[in-house]
Amino acid sequence: MKKGSKRKAASQKQEENEGKASQKSQKENLKLLPKAKRAKTSKPQSQPEFFEDKRNLEDLWKAAFPVGTEWDQLDSVYQFNWNFSNLEDAFEEGGKLYGKKVYLFGCTEPQLVPYKGENKVICIPVVVAVVSPFPPSDKIGINSVQREAEEIVSMKQMKMDWVPYIPLEKRDSQVDRLIFQIFILSCTQRRVALKQMKIDRLKKYEYCLPYFYQPLKEDELEQSTEVQIIFPAEPQPVFCEFDWELDELEEFTDKLIEADELDKDQKNAFKEFVREKVREAKKANRQAREARKKALEEMSQETKAAFENMRFYKFYPVQTPDTPDVSNVKAPFINRYYGKAHEIL
Repeated sequence: MKKGSKRKAASQKQEENEGKASQKSQKENLKLLPKAKRAKTSKPQSQPEFFEDKRNLEDLWKAAFPVGTEWDQLDSVYQFNWNFSNLEDAFEEGGKLYGKKVYLFGCTEPQLVPYKGENKVICIPVVVAVVSPFPPSDKIGINSVQREAEEIVSMKQMKMDWVPYIPLEKRDSQVDRLIFQIFILSCTQRRVALKQMKIDRLKKYEYCLPYFYQPLKEDELEQSTEVQIIFPAEPQPVFCEFDWELDELEEFTDKLIEADELDKDQKNAFKEFVREKVREAKKANRQAREARKKALEEMSQETKAAFENMRFYKFYPVQTPDTPDVSNVKAPFINRYYGKAHEIL
């Protein structure tokens, strides 16, 4: 072999060895380098949720049991998000009920009111506030057109009672350390137990009215000379009102016979039935007057002052875009025992 060829072959071999050494060195250097981290895809940040703070007395109107409302109508009362901010504001400084001891009960008034462009019969919730240093009554009146006689029974007999209401901001406090200013009429009758209840007992709840007796004022019943008559005649009962001062019984009975509301053969029985009802009513009026007189004689001056200063406030829901407009159906009348409210709000 020529010398030139040898030198050329040696040169190529040297270049190959240098190339291999360079590649090996690069690989070793790559191993020493830190591994590149995989880029993390950032998750889109969710917008923070804002919840409106609950008002301190927001559930007060719901806590007051709607006395006398039919059980199957209760759900319809709460189908709307009624706003009773006027009731809540009344307990704030400068309000009608601020700093006072108050007893609240609920009731409902079915009324034809406009809602979403049409008139509908809506069961409107109402809250009555009684400003008094003591419970206005511990009794419930049970009365209706269908019932022959009025009943005045203990609240506890109907599983009702005045219980303290705890505002939201104080519900984490120790109950025995709280001074209660608001009391609500509550009912502990469970709806799930209604199926086992007798019809007469069930209906009593629908005829309940919060009872109140004002000893300083003569009751309308004490002055009344009318009696409700439900005579059990055939084929159907006779419903009428008889005034023992204005009506003459013989003439009154003859008119019923002429109007085919009473059978002629039942005339004497009807007259005796009316006389008995009149005797019962006169006796009840006399007993009521005597009871009121005795109560006044035994009453302290402090209690008399409390009855004189007792005030009734009737609250209707405030109009909102989501609820029916009740502004045209507000009325001061509470019930036959309480009479009219001193103020409507």
